[in-house]
Amino acid sequence: GAWPFHRAAFVNLRHRATTMDTLISVGVLSAFLWSVWAMVFGHAGMADMRMGFSFKVDRAAGTEHIYLEVASAVVVFILAGRYFEARAKFRSGAALKALLALGAKDVAVVRAGAETRIPIAELQVGDHFIVRPGEKFATDGRIVEGSSTVDVSLLTGESLPIDVGVGDAVTGATVNIAGRLVVVAERIGNDTALAQIGRLVTAAQSGKAPVQRLADRVSAIFVPSVIGLALVTFASWLATGHELSQAFSAGVAVLIIACPCALGLATPTALLVGTGRGAQLGLLIKGPEMLESTRVIDTIVLDKTGTITAGKMALVDVVCDGVDRATVLRYAAALEDASEHPIATAIVSAALAEQQTLARVEHFMNIAGQGVVGTVDGIDVKVGRRNNHLTPALAAALDAAERDGNTAVVVEWGGQARAVLVVADTVRPESKQAIELLVALGLHPVLLTGDNERTANAVAARVGITDVRANVLPADKLRIISGLQADGKVVAMVGDGVNDAAALAQADVGIAIGTGTDVAIEASDLTLMRNDLRAVSAAIKLARATLRTIKGNLFWAFAYNVAAIPLAAFGLLNPLIAGGAMAFSSVFVVTNSLRLRRFTA
Repeated sequence: GAWPFHRAAFVNLRHRATTMDTLISVGVLSAFLWSVWAMVFGHAGMADMRMGFSFKVDRAAGTEHIYLEVASAVVVFILAGRYFEARAKFRSGAALKALLALGAKDVAVVRAGAETRIPIAELQVGDHFIVRPGEKFATDGRIVEGSSTVDVSLLTGESLPIDVGVGDAVTGATVNIAGRLVVVAERIGNDTALAQIGRLVTAAQSGKAPVQRLADRVSAIFVPSVIGLALVTFASWLATGHELSQAFSAGVAVLIIACPCALGLATPTALLVGTGRGAQLGLLIKGPEMLESTRVIDTIVLDKTGTITAGKMALVDVVCDGVDRATVLRYAAALEDASEHPIATAIVSAALAEQQTLARVEHFMNIAGQGVVGTVDGIDVKVGRRNNHLTPALAAALDAAERDGNTAVVVEWGGQARAVLVVADTVRPESKQAIELLVALGLHPVLLTGDNERTANAVAARVGITDVRANVLPADKLRIISGLQADGKVVAMVGDGVNDAAALAQADVGIAIGTGTDVAIEASDLTLMRNDLRAVSAAIKLARATLRTIKGNLFWAFAYNVAAIPLAAFGLLNPLIAGGAMAFSSVFVVTNSLRLRRFTA
């Protein structure tokens, strides 16, 4: 079982380096080989042998002491600790697998005038393929027939879709919402935008070196010192006229007492208790590598849609001119119920929430780029974004909505504009308090979004963020995170979408909202299992508390043994006392870790 430690010690020796593996290897080999020698050639193998108890080593009976339990216990403790640590470790390939799974698996192509469904791997550049409402685009291309609305949140992260028509470019894995489209394939395989995002994620993960283990930092000094002290002890006992067995016993005692069993429990026990408490609070810590970064992060970058905002369009205002709100919602909701557009869904949901009964629509028509028209209760109604005959009150409402970065549509009938409906991705009610909590932790918040500057600034003003980066694509998000790090910042990133995955992987601490995409969750270090931005500050506090506990554990794992080294060197420490000290240090480490169960945000 100790072979990994021996192999690592040999490799380190070839490079003239020492780590904790070196001390473990030397301690285990010394304890085992001495014990075998003592049993075969010394007095430990005699019938009815007893290890008598005293507070110091019996110098006349040095070869009666054996340390077989130390050789096995050290290996078991440390291997168990590494096993639990490995289970919690971040898997770099999972994010890329989840990302590639987002693409379409097959596609309907038009060949020789007939529609044929083929696997996506057989699609060629120049092929014409069909995309029906609700389907994903098989690859990057350009529309040659039809018009529709496309959900591009995969790329931009924004909830508001875009209207497309003949000649417009579309991206693979985005979703067609409304009409039937015929698209000519322009890029396939590794050339697509989805594949490029995958490469960004992979590059960011591979370039993010894990934090060096704290134990190995200490061992760079501790291990050579212990080995040197054991050799000095052995030589000193020989020089002062003691027997070889006594000198060897004292030297081995130094090595054994210096090999802390608790070291194998120091990190994993704190991590397991901390992650368990985090799970109770809706926080998932993926591994120990990110804990140290939480102590020194000074900048936190937050995605807008789905993180600070709800990520779902909602009706936030109805401005009427000469008619009542109920009538406007009755006509508009009846018309929009026949549409699949997210703005239409927001209007219908608002009407149903006010217990409106949807009226019957006749002669419904979707006019690309203009809106929808139809007949409700015998009245011709139109709902759209363009109208040149607004009253001053409605014009002011429309301007105010656009100034705040919201989307406004005009309801008209009888040849006259009657109302303006304002639809927006609403700010979460807890977002402002969440930002205040992050600032209180000494963090500088940055808003990062693919949306336009007007919308981004409006949202930032509501939650108290002054640093805004708008019109940002996935590659730009990664570039901005890297730029902040190049300026000496230690950066945490909070996001939820595929477009955030590369930035989450690049950040010193990636924090994903649990309701986000699998790719974002896999690329992050911390996952918030509840959809509440205030959990970010709680997660940082828990990570910092876990790190403090690990450092405390490491200190005591060394302290008990370091304090006993001089006693062992002078032959004043009975092996049973040494074993008791080692056991107590392990108990202390576990007990100290269990204090994390009482953590509160």
